[in-house]
Amino acid sequence: MLTPEGERKQENDVAEGNAHLTERSYGSFTRSFALRTTVDASRVAATYKDGVLEITVPKAETAKSKKVDIKAA
Repeated sequence: MLTPEGERKQENDVAEGNAHLTERSYGSFTRSFALRTTVDASRVAATYKDGVLEITVPKAETAKSKKVDIKAA
């Protein structure tokens, strides 16, 4: 199970002529993803750049497919 969680803090101020608008958005979030294969937890990596969270979850060696040679009879 992979569960990223965080907190959002956003504030927008807009001033046009005689009007002034302020919007605030705060709060925590969490999301859970069930992973279908066995992963190598020691190699999980995450980066956050320009508002994008990228999570790399490599498969464990035991979960990778294996090549089997088939001999014709």
